[in-house]
Amino acid sequence: MPFEAVVLNKTSGEGQLRAKSPIDCELQKEYTFIIQAYDCGSGPGGTNWKKSHKAVVHIQVKDVNEFSPAFKESIYKASVTEGKIYDSILQVEATDEDCSPQYSQICNYEIVTTDVPFAIDRNGNIRNTEKLSYDKQQQYDIMVTAFDCGQKHATEDVLVRVNVKPVCKPGWQDWNKRIEYRPGSGSIPLFPSIQLEMCDGPVSSIHTTIELQTNYIGKGCDRETYSEKYLQKLCGASSGAIDLLPSPSTTTNWTVGLLIDSNDMIFKFDGKQGAKIPDGIVPKNLTDQFTITLWMKHGPSPGLRAEKETILCNSDKTEMNRHHYALYVHNCRLVFLLRKDFDQADTFRPAEFHWKLDQICDKEWHYYVVNVEFPVVTLYMDGTTYEPYLVTNDWPIHPSHIAMQLTVGACWQGGEVTKPRFAQYFHGSLAGLTIRPGKIESQKVISCLQACKEGLDINSLESLGQGIKYHFNPSQSVLVMEGDDVENINQALQKVSYINSRQFPTAGARRLKVSSKVQCFGEDICISIPDIDAYVMVFQANEPKITITGMDHFARPAAQFESERGVILLPDIRIVSTVSKMEHSADLREIGRANKQVAVKEMLHNLDFCDVLVIGAELDPEQECLELDHGELQGKHLDATNSTAGYSIYGVDSMFSYEQVLRQLRYRNWGTSATLERKFRVKCSELNGRYSSNEFNLEVNILHSSNSNFMDHINHIIFQPKFLQSVQHPEGSVSPVHSSVVPSVAMIVIIICVSILVLVVTLGVFQLCSARQHSSMGHEGTKEIEMDWDDSALTITVNPMEKYEKPHQTEEESEEEDIDDEEEDTTSAESDDSEEEEEEEEEKVIVQKGDKQNATRQEQLEWDDSALP
Repeated sequence: MPFEAVVLNKTSGEGQLRAKSPIDCELQKEYTFIIQAYDCGSGPGGTNWKKSHKAVVHIQVKDVNEFSPAFKESIYKASVTEGKIYDSILQVEATDEDCSPQYSQICNYEIVTTDVPFAIDRNGNIRNTEKLSYDKQQQYDIMVTAFDCGQKHATEDVLVRVNVKPVCKPGWQDWNKRIEYRPGSGSIPLFPSIQLEMCDGPVSSIHTTIELQTNYIGKGCDRETYSEKYLQKLCGASSGAIDLLPSPSTTTNWTVGLLIDSNDMIFKFDGKQGAKIPDGIVPKNLTDQFTITLWMKHGPSPGLRAEKETILCNSDKTEMNRHHYALYVHNCRLVFLLRKDFDQADTFRPAEFHWKLDQICDKEWHYYVVNVEFPVVTLYMDGTTYEPYLVTNDWPIHPSHIAMQLTVGACWQGGEVTKPRFAQYFHGSLAGLTIRPGKIESQKVISCLQACKEGLDINSLESLGQGIKYHFNPSQSVLVMEGDDVENINQALQKVSYINSRQFPTAGARRLKVSSKVQCFGEDICISIPDIDAYVMVFQANEPKITITGMDHFARPAAQFESERGVILLPDIRIVSTVSKMEHSADLREIGRANKQVAVKEMLHNLDFCDVLVIGAELDPEQECLELDHGELQGKHLDATNSTAGYSIYGVDSMFSYEQVLRQLRYRNWGTSATLERKFRVKCSELNGRYSSNEFNLEVNILHSSNSNFMDHINHIIFQPKFLQSVQHPEGSVSPVHSSVVPSVAMIVIIICVSILVLVVTLGVFQLCSARQHSSMGHEGTKEIEMDWDDSALTITVNPMEKYEKPHQTEEESEEEDIDDEEEDTTSAESDDSEEEEEEEEEKVIVQKGDKQNATRQEQLEWDDSALP
């Protein structure tokens, strides 16, 4: 025995049992032996000693986790066939040399290599977690470790090598992952050459689903981004809809503090915000018929017992906390509350309408319409009708003089609290929230308002064949096809296409997923077909350039402005939109300059508003206004509003319709004595300002009787030719009347200054040339006699220096336009050269005239040789 017993104290009899050498559990786990004690005996020799009874000692050696697990093999290998899921591919095994069960047993195995489609259990069995593909990866090398029950892992991990063997793979072939779509392409096939490989398997039916995933585009798909008000008019909805979440502006300022995505007019509520609708926006009495429409994106409410989340609420402003009507979400249920006022019949009435729909909390966009025909309330979600699953009754509200407060995103709590505040905040996104008193919407209008402008389509339905069954969902984002023949399914899928009818679609990728189930004879699903994951890349549309042209300056007598019809402001306005496209040359030698070739092409599209704004002081309603006969808006999707700041025409309609209406806009001023001119600015927009036109400025002058003759005289003598040339009229526009073209005061001042400058220069040159000549030409009296007009023959006698006499010409000479033009050209060519160079210059001016003018001028401008020295 590797133990010994020693006496520590003879008097007390204390002793110690100890090991003589280190004890190893792995050699022997326990020891059993007998121990006996002896006294010291009697006498000096210690004789006659006595011994005790025998005691059995049992010693158990406690183990220490000193050994790590070790695998029995240095490498493990296995082979699998692709396309299958195995319960166990192979088993690895490790051992531990510790003696105790706690440290000698292997409690766990673990795969060290990350991101591999394999798993291992506690017994070391390795299996694949997904179907393996030979094309994707032919061999997997994974490292595995083992743990004993003391959580000590193996010192060396073991390599497990799994080889993937190829087989014939059933699946779709010959398809592209990326499909490109350019705006205006119409309908394009998604998989024009796709084929289904079945590896000669017996097939009884094939069920294929094509899904276009657009939930991340706009409000669930690509829809028109016009305002809700414009869309309702475009879809033929009843008039009178009130937009409760309009774009922030000076007149609709209650949405200024809200979080907004301006591109799609989406308002995001984070549970901390609410908007108070000003009084007078929505009438107090909605009648027994009204409609509430909205887009909503909402997820599950936080917490176990969620509070009400208010979308729309009309409650007492002060004193009390009564809710007159409200639309809110509670525990993923949509609830509409309508408390009718007290009348003669004091009875229970329907007050709360509940709908339980999964879509309310799926974090996706949906379109909701609540049609109220009291006591019946109907909900439309994405165009489908839903009746309430629960209707509760309540007493009517007794009348009071307490004012009401309409709110969005929270409910106003005016009573029962120390300070009025918002409560029951909404968490989610809202858009297009409108209320229409007195009318309900039809199914056709509702379908139009929520319709997607993109989706799946089938080219040539007639050629699908009798063996193919197909079905679209309402938004045409999911197409289900079923057939019993592989070839028929191939041809049918080749005809599936993508279409986007928007002229300016939202750019970006749309995911495509194609899933298939194959049923064999007598079996449910015998062959697994891999899904197709592809996407449609929609390109950005070329940005249009909207240009407004027309007569930008005119004048009319004051009497016309004071008349009952006034003056038409924009008689020849034109709105043109163009796009620039890069033309690529097919000639390789022109590749270097191909990118420089830009083609400008005119395009037609809609507009959603045009504003005619007053520049400067606003209109004085006591003496001036802008007018438009509302009959001009009939038959068009247009409305108009008038104010002292200008005239606004809005609605989704063609550029031609906007031109027609703008050309009928009139300006009246029955107090013209205080007004000399008015300036206006015209600007148009498409898609809520996404594309805007240039700012077209118009100046209107009012001619008063006191200065009209003076203005006409200056215009006729000085400004007429050059001013007419400076006005650029668009092609097809009507030129302004000659007598109505009056330059501005600035132009008059500039021309007078230039005339004075020319006069000073002319006198200086004249004195210089006079000093060089010694003839009678230096005497002004003689010169005037020699230069008299011969009116009878219309012959002009011209001295070479006559052009410097232009400031002293008579009014009759000024009225001769042709002579004025020649003298201006000649004067502009003057220099300080000699007399001979001046004569050559005059001849040059005459030669530069056109052939037709030359013949006329030669008859009228002949030299009188007798007058020359």
